[in-house]
Amino acid sequence: MHITTQGLVLREVSYKEADKILTVLTPDGGKRTVRARGCRRKGSPIAACAQLLVYSDMTLFEYKDYYSLNEGASLQQFWGVKADVEKLALGSYFAEVMEAVAEEGRGDPALLSLILNSLYALDKLNKPQAQIKAAYELRLMGLAGYEPLLDGCAVCGRPEPGEPWLSLPEGVLCCAGCRGEAGEGPFLPLTDGTLAAMRHVAYGSAKRLFSFPAEAAVLECMGRVCEEFLVRQLDRGFRTLEFYRQLKAGI
Repeated sequence: MHITTQGLVLREVSYKEADKILTVLTPDGGKRTVRARGCRRKGSPIAACAQLLVYSDMTLFEYKDYYSLNEGASLQQFWGVKADVEKLALGSYFAEVMEAVAEEGRGDPALLSLILNSLYALDKLNKPQAQIKAAYELRLMGLAGYEPLLDGCAVCGRPEPGEPWLSLPEGVLCCAGCRGEAGEGPFLPLTDGTLAAMRHVAYGSAKRLFSFPAEAAVLECMGRVCEEFLVRQLDRGFRTLEFYRQLKAGI
């Protein structure tokens, strides 16, 4: 059976002499494992759409739950990301995290939209990488079912907690004075500006995901909190994140 869809390549692995095994995120079928036969041969018509972080129209052939890429035409290659080593490392991290949370056979257009918009922001928008990264991490956690509760202190109910803190394992907000009753730690402190930015990302429109104040202190705090919250909730590390950290540190 032939399936026509769109897909973003989250991972590519060389296979045999000229093939690749791709992990592709599609709007209707979720994450799919797809074999791209002959795509590494010179002149292959599917070479462009069988590359990491390329979004394409695809025609897949399905046989006994196996998929192969018959035809494809790239729609977006994000050249600005691929031309910059830090942006490529960050985009690869986006893809690795998405692969960890997306499900085989379960379509979720919001997941695909999020990563495409985040790659576009890296490619075209004049936004700090830290801002795009933190917004992606927090929004993704919400879509994956790990959204933190940021509307008020989980203990006393104050909508604007005094000296707010976030519990990483529980995903709840609390005042500094209520931490002892907010469950187990660790906790991370938030500035008022960071809390406002996180609420914008978690509860605001997807179309305005990256439209929040980006002062250096806010981004530093938000970047640390969103990254550690994601890693804690998913309970795993990411090799692409480690590589991105090394690049930013100049190692």
